[in-house]
Amino acid sequence: MTRNIADIRRDYEGGRLDETQLPDRPMPMFDEWLTLALDAEGEDANAMTLATVDSQGFPHARVVLLKGADDQGLKFFSNYHSHKGSELANVPQAALVFWWPSLARQIRVEGSVEQVSEQESDAYFASRPRASQLGAWVATQSVVIPGRQWLEERENRFEQAYEGQDIPRPVHWGGYRLVPEMIEFWQGQPSRLHDRIRFERRDDHWHRFRLAP
Repeated sequence: MTRNIADIRRDYEGGRLDETQLPDRPMPMFDEWLTLALDAEGEDANAMTLATVDSQGFPHARVVLLKGADDQGLKFFSNYHSHKGSELANVPQAALVFWWPSLARQIRVEGSVEQVSEQESDAYFASRPRASQLGAWVATQSVVIPGRQWLEERENRFEQAYEGQDIPRPVHWGGYRLVPEMIEFWQGQPSRLHDRIRFERRDDHWHRFRLAP
């Protein structure tokens, strides 16, 4: 390593979070922050780290893409037979983290996870580019494969199989919705005295707290 990462420093700057100016529910604030992040970070702003737990209690994390957010929850899509799919089938709780460095902001979300309806999965799958639709058939996600050529040969076979016709959604592929029980907004501040505002859902009502940095 040519650079000592312990010496890397950044003094965060950002607008203060004033509780008197914040909404009583987290999703309006989430929407506002995401909109600003899309302008600042571009097409990577909807990238989020998804953390799950397997049946042995080991945590696993990877980056996925947010594909919808409303009062019902945060939506993403994947192969149901992937590692993350198996983990969510066994332990249907997860955590999400968004990090937007240009804004010195992050959002943490925790809650239960459920599969979206087949109609929602069908509608989103139909909106995907054709190459991505084929990819859902080609990639048996997370299994060991002999090499890149194996993928390319499968892609050619599926291209021929669906030539001139619509590509149906595989039954093993679809959407998930994380239903939040906690959403925390983190705004970087100088001297590491960051603003942290947490919303927690209790008995179908949201409660708001300020946390020490």
